[in-house]
Amino acid sequence: MRSLGMPELIIILLVIVLLFGARKLPDLARSLGKSINEFKKGRDEAKTAETADPQKPADEKKS
Repeated sequence: MRSLGMPELIIILLVIVLLFGARKLPDLARSLGKSINEFKKGRDEAKTAETADPQKPADEKKS
């Protein structure tokens, strides 16, 4: 499968700017970054809990 080139990325960026407007893009990027960080934090907590005591289910570890 062919990867995206520069012209395709520019077109995608222009469509995003047209849909959301230039003022909302920083807010969208900020919320996307926060969501990714929360996902990574939850994933790391689950890994830590799993390696700490692999015998118990995840629900029992919270209590």
